[in-house]
Amino acid sequence: MDKILFEQLPELFESVAAVFADKRDELCDMDAKMGDGDLGLTMDKGYGALPDLIRENAEPGDIGKTLMKAGMKMSSVVPSTMGTLMSSGVMEGGKGLKGVSEIGPVELATYLTGFAAGIQKRGKCALGDRTILDAVDAAAKKAVEAAAAENADLNAVIHAAVEGATEGVEATKNMTPKFGKAAVFAAKAIGTPDQGAVAGRYMIVGLQNYICK
Repeated sequence: MDKILFEQLPELFESVAAVFADKRDELCDMDAKMGDGDLGLTMDKGYGALPDLIRENAEPGDIGKTLMKAGMKMSSVVPSTMGTLMSSGVMEGGKGLKGVSEIGPVELATYLTGFAAGIQKRGKCALGDRTILDAVDAAAKKAVEAAAAENADLNAVIHAAVEGATEGVEATKNMTPKFGKAAVFAAKAIGTPDQGAVAGRYMIVGLQNYICK
């Protein structure tokens, strides 16, 4: 795939939704050990709603404005901590694509960079805090590197992003949680990946599945 057109935006996020529908129980099981146990439900419900929210809030020819509006509506569908972070990521990612009618290598890297920034700003978290940010920020940085390469294409950028997210998830195994109920079980966390970071990686895998189908 050379580029993602405005008209393909709902399908792109349907691919993400499909991953979360498949991984819902796995994420809930992970979250039950360290949190509220509803992570899989949140991701499934939020991303399951996003494709229709994109259709209902479409600003024809403007991917950025469409994502900003859809992300804002998404926050009311899943009014939880993770739901708020996801919608903030979508909105901030969209902000960097205002006026854009198609997504190529640079635009994809821009979206992922904005997504990570949105999570960091809304969640007031930092790298190393053992959160979803550790996965999506690593993904964004790898994507930016890949997009800057000569003859960069969408496949190379999304593969780099997944590679970065995978490394980010792995790194959380040695981090101590600082937020929410996970902080209470800090001793149990060492050696296991952060469930939020795993969810962040699955989001990017969903994008990869569409781009590389």
